[in-house]
Amino acid sequence: MEKMRPYLTLKENGTAELIIKKSQFICTLARTETEAEAKAFIAEIKTKHRKATHNCFAYMIGLNDEIQRESDNGEPSGTAGVPILEVLKNLELHNVCAVVTRYFGGIKLGAGGLIRAYSNATSHAIETVGIVKKVVQTELALTVSYSAFGKLQNYLENKQINLLDTHFATEVTALVAIDTPQVKEFSDQVIDLMNGQVTIKEGQEKYVEVPYELYQN
Repeated sequence: MEKMRPYLTLKENGTAELIIKKSQFICTLARTETEAEAKAFIAEIKTKHRKATHNCFAYMIGLNDEIQRESDNGEPSGTAGVPILEVLKNLELHNVCAVVTRYFGGIKLGAGGLIRAYSNATSHAIETVGIVKKVVQTELALTVSYSAFGKLQNYLENKQINLLDTHFATEVTALVAIDTPQVKEFSDQVIDLMNGQVTIKEGQEKYVEVPYELYQN
């Protein structure tokens, strides 16, 4: 099984449109975890836009982009699928599929114009939909006495640690999620804070989505 690690992907599925010299370019985006999902999505868009002049696409599957596919779908070779794929690569997106549908408006764009059009349609759609970073977090169960819980609670609030759940039994257990690389440092700080009077139990790793600005300064 592939090791979990942070990666960028689409915030959600979505679509956006550009009119370029009377041609309509509609880019539809989807998060796709497998090649089968990508192919099914492409088939769905081709059915929806069966009267379109072209339905060009590209997709990237896997955290190491093990699967990369693109298609010009009748446009001159290299003018549609590759530009779409290059946008996905340049933004370092993973597990995504982009289909750019073109309804021809009567004006030929030439090879350079087509490359720009398919690239811009894809970039515009991604800007519209947005990007998230999927970070790997580990759940930790922190168990302390009732008298010490207030101190722990204040610490978590000050550090802006998300408190997922609290269980009250003979002692109090606070369930939190910490970015996996920070687990040891966080655990050491809590042990120090509580003078060792805390039990820490590691749980499962999971992906958590956090906002990501497309153009970070």
